[in-house]
Amino acid sequence: MKKFLTLLKIEGKLSLRCIDSIFFGVCMPVGIMILIGLIDGQNPTTSDAGTTLIQSSFGALATVGICATAFMGIPLTIADYRDKKILKQFFVTPVSPTMLLWVHAIINMLLSVVSALLIYAVAKTFFGYEMMGSKLAFMGSYLLVMISMYSLGLLIASLCRTVKTANVVCSVVYFPMLFLSGATIPFEIFPKSLQTAAAFLPLTQGIKLLKSSSLGLETSPLIPLVVLFGSLVIGIILSMRFFRWE
Repeated sequence: MKKFLTLLKIEGKLSLRCIDSIFFGVCMPVGIMILIGLIDGQNPTTSDAGTTLIQSSFGALATVGICATAFMGIPLTIADYRDKKILKQFFVTPVSPTMLLWVHAIINMLLSVVSALLIYAVAKTFFGYEMMGSKLAFMGSYLLVMISMYSLGLLIASLCRTVKTANVVCSVVYFPMLFLSGATIPFEIFPKSLQTAAAFLPLTQGIKLLKSSSLGLETSPLIPLVVLFGSLVIGIILSMRFFRWE
């Protein structure tokens, strides 16, 4: 346990030096929440009767931190460590490479949770946000979305052998997830054809589940749950199959 906490402390300090994760995972969603609140946050939306734009957007913005850490943070860090032979060097130290992966998973999870908490704090403090649905259901949905996206991020890290390849693949996955799933741009304003295509993204279904739980909507969670659990299982199985330490 002491080795784990020591490694967590060291890797945590190194992660704080990476401005990208903090900016895209924390600063950007908080900034979007402030912008929504200042522009039109207290007015009702056209798609969800009786809810404000802040209430409708909260579940989606809470996933931005997950998206940034899952598709940029974890894959790029692991690919960089593999490229520099750091993973291989850990085999001759008291700390196993597996422990290193767990440490980075926890660091990124903490960053995602901090992002969601800051979004909630800003929305509640400055714009009077109140969650209409069950907070327990929302937290369970948030955890499922996080684990599912992280399993896909680990799959990317398993398939990409170099940092250059990881950068390209992460960009191709990250930006469509960020802009087409409804995380930053409301999904409801997309044309029907684009909504149909974006519905195949796992994060789109995750946001639907989070939005449903935060607004207390009586909609069937079957399809989002199937997609998220399917992504989780596929991501874990394939990442275990293709992962290489060097």
